[in-house]
Amino acid sequence: MAIAIKSIPVLNKEAAANFTAKVAENNARKSSIDFSKQSSVANKILAKAKL
Repeated sequence: MAIAIKSIPVLNKEAAANFTAKVAENNARKSSIDFSKQSSVANKILAKAKL
């Protein structure tokens, strides 16, 4: 017995505009986290372990 394939939902008008705005907002925030402290700690650990 086959299972019916569900259709892919499509965003229209205002929903599509809201989605696009949220994507742009999240992409702008993506690089705002500074991991330099964690990176330096990890480098020290790896140097000590001689990796």
